[in-house]
Parts: sequence; C-alpha cells; structure tokens
Amino acid sequence: MMLSAVDLAFGYPGKRVGSGATFSVSAGEVFCLLGPNGCGKTTLFKTLLGLLPALGGRLELDGIAVSSLSRRHFAQRVAYVPQATAAHFPFSVFDVVLMGRASRIGTFDRPSAGDRAIVHDTLTRLGIAHLGDHPYTAISGGERQMTLVARALAQRPAMIVMDEPTASLDFGNQARILDQILALAGEGIAVVLSTHEPGHAFACADTVALMSAGTIVTSGPPDAVLTPEALSRLYGVDVAVARLAGIEQQICVPVLRRAALRGDTSSTQPGDSAHP
Repeated sequence: MMLSAVDLAFGYPGKRVGSGATFSVSAGEVFCLLGPNGCGKTTLFKTLLGLLPALGGRLELDGIAVSSLSRRHFAQRVAYVPQATAAHFPFSVFDVVLMGRASRIGTFDRPSAGDRAIVHDTLTRLGIAHLGDHPYTAISGGERQMTLVARALAQRPAMIVMDEPTASLDFGNQARILDQILALAGEGIAVVLSTHEPGHAFACADTVALMSAGTIVTSGPPDAVLTPEALSRLYGVDVAVARLAGIEQQICVPVLRRAALRGDTSSTQPGDSAHP
C-alpha cells in the first residue's frame, strides 16, 4: 500500500494554501509532519483524504488517482483521526467507535457480532473499554480523542491519517498513542500524522517533513531534519536537541529566556546528554 503526492497543490476554491508537496508513504512507515499553526497541515491532510480536491499535481493510492476512488473503497483503505472537537449528539463511546465499521457494512445491513467484537477489542487495546457505555458528550476532551483513534482502528485500514492525535491527551495517554503508532507500523499499517512535539517525531517517525507557509521546506530521517537550527527557523524560538542517556532517545526543548538571563548552567544545551 502506498500513498504518493507529486507536486501537490492544495487549498480551497479561490484560495490556494500550499503547493509543491511531494512525498510518499508505504506500508509500515510513519510519516510525521511538523509546522507552526496556520501553515496548512490540516488543509493538506484533508486533501490527502479526498475531502478537498487537489488544486494541482498528482495524488495517488496504489497508483490510482484518489479522486477516482469511491468513498467506500477509500474508507476501507484509509482511516482519519481528526482533532477532537465539541460533541453534539450523545451517542455512546461504543457506538461512536462502531461507526468506524460503516464502510464494511452493507447499506441496509446491521452491524454483526463480528463488528461488535472488533469494537470491543479496539476499546480494550486502547485501555478505554470502561468508557463504552458513556455518552460521547459526557467524557473529557482527551477521552474523546482516544475514542476517535479507536474509531479509526476499528476500520481495519491499511493507512491511518492522524491530525495532531496527542494534542489534548495527558502525558500517559500521549505515550500510549505513540506506542500504538509504533505497533501499527509494526503490523504493516502506514501512518501519517502531524504534531507540535518534535520529540514525538523522534520517538516514532521514519520520515519527518517540516512545513512553513504551505510549503514542505525539508524532509528526511528525524536525525537529519530535526536539528536545532531547522526547528529554530520553523518556530521562531531557540531550540535545543539532546539525547537522553541510557535509552538512546532524543528530545527537543525550547531554550527559555528566563534560564538564559540567570545563566543557569543546568539547562540542556544542544548536543548534551540529559538524564530522565
């Protein structure tokens, strides 16, 4: 399974947001997109999903133009995890996740026992089975985000597109989602995600792309792309990149003005080792 974009232009009727996006994502790979607010990440993702028509270039799934695929066929191959928003209808968490089976169920058919088993297994996998009977409107924003991830997994897709999947999650649930992303890739599922946490890209991505003002300015392996200089240019703040001693994992932190002003020598410096 491969999703490929070549010189892709994206945006809305009468308003181009970005152009020149060229990349591909294959089975078992994790592609991570980083960029400041408003740079066009969500618009690009909606174009990848066929929710917005491409304004130029090529977008293909397994060599076939995405625009020529039926929505049912596309949904059987690609799932979407949007950013969690306010809920308006009090469906149970179980039923929201069950909606992820819609592309696998006939128009006039009802969910089968097998569909319900998949939902139960998915909720258990994410550690939220206890929320199954809760109204979706009555759970926290972080729990809604976990529910949306569960809905996508219930589709049994070949690819999952995640728009800031850890944005409203607490520290523990962020780690659980990153673990799930690695597990999905290990199962041969392609994952495309955006994040505002460069450390998350270090933790799980095979390829990282940096976007600014609608343009992918660079892409490649995390170690090559996520440098202090590149991240400082992207976000407009000083950034330090360090490797955690003992577990061989890299982290990114902003160099705060307060620490610099007081001459705090304990602050992590670029290239230094840090201890968890």
